[in-house]
Amino acid sequence: MKVRSVETFYKDMATATQSELNTLLPDGMSKEIGHFNVFDTADLYDKMKATGKAIMPYNRRAYYKISFINGQNRVEYADKVIDIKKHALLFATPKIPYHYLPQDMEQSGYFCIFTGDFLIKAKSGVVIDELPIFKPGGYPVVQLPDEDAYNIESIFRKMYKEMSSNYAFKYDLLRNYVLELIHLGQKLQPATVLHPRHNGTTRVSSLFTELLERQFPIESPEQRLGLRTAKDYAQQLSVHVNYLNRAIKESTGKTTTDIISNRITQEAKMLLKQTDWNISEIAYSLGFEEVAHFSNFFRKQTSTSPLGFRN
Repeated sequence: MKVRSVETFYKDMATATQSELNTLLPDGMSKEIGHFNVFDTADLYDKMKATGKAIMPYNRRAYYKISFINGQNRVEYADKVIDIKKHALLFATPKIPYHYLPQDMEQSGYFCIFTGDFLIKAKSGVVIDELPIFKPGGYPVVQLPDEDAYNIESIFRKMYKEMSSNYAFKYDLLRNYVLELIHLGQKLQPATVLHPRHNGTTRVSSLFTELLERQFPIESPEQRLGLRTAKDYAQQLSVHVNYLNRAIKESTGKTTTDIISNRITQEAKMLLKQTDWNISEIAYSLGFEEVAHFSNFFRKQTSTSPLGFRN
């Protein structure tokens, strides 16, 4: 099974709609951390029907996607097959492959795609993979009554309109719209999904995530990251580091070190793009004693140097 990157998405979309690639790309994203775009389904679907490529391949995607769907569709999502009769909201995560098959010729709605890094600047403490709507085993497709469908479509319309605006802070506004869609989707999920029974490992994992996010954002070169290792977090949570590591692995499928490193990398990317701090100031604020240590860490995580990423 292929992993479909953002770049592949645009190339495939350009081919399927017989469009120039640059007409699909959003303006101003080069200055942002992460990627975001929103599309009108009816417009794309009409173009894709003409080329015979209106059915999505069953692949993993290296980005998140939220779709507002009008029309009859069949969604094949991991171990689920879901029939959509009228309106639905679909949440797709890089962890789980899916596709949907149109069951009639009347397809409309909107969808947005974004990478996990896009939500970093939301400053909401949201860790997207910890949200119930994106967890494996949840309810990724929410069937919508007419009233909820109207409200959700209005959010997508505002997003679609905002993409063509010249507002200097439009991507901050778009982040808020994405979070609103996520929370609306979660409110419409069954209560058992939103309020699972907690055991010791999920509680420790939740406290770890809260403690990790509490350290961000870094807002000045004088502010310094206090907790950088699994041992640091275990001591703060008064648990043995081995227990913390087991709890995190069981809850997330990732190691504690990977989660900490990914979050530090995300913050580093934002500081490199959004501030004029020099590399040594960024390295210090993120808890690195030497610039060389920070450069080696960043290159290992991103395959590029801090200066290369900034430029």
